[in-house]
Amino acid sequence: MSKQLIVEVDEATARELEAVAPSSARKRSAFLRQALRKALDAAQEQRMAQAYARLPDEAEAFFDSEAWEARPARPGKRRP
Repeated sequence: MSKQLIVEVDEATARELEAVAPSSARKRSAFLRQALRKALDAAQEQRMAQAYARLPDEAEAFFDSEAWEARPARPGKRRP
């Protein structure tokens, strides 16, 4: 489900927006949705970075890449 928002911008911003994403063919809505998503994602990343700065990991992180690698197939019967 979508929610409709009404946003007011100054004249200069409206002119720039019209040049980049004209109101016809729904280009403007798609442009604004993408810009909003990008801004929200950046804000989330910033909050996460600040949280890690406040409470850093105590020990060096360990990651065993072999645990995530695909294992070679074993010779034998194949299922139909």
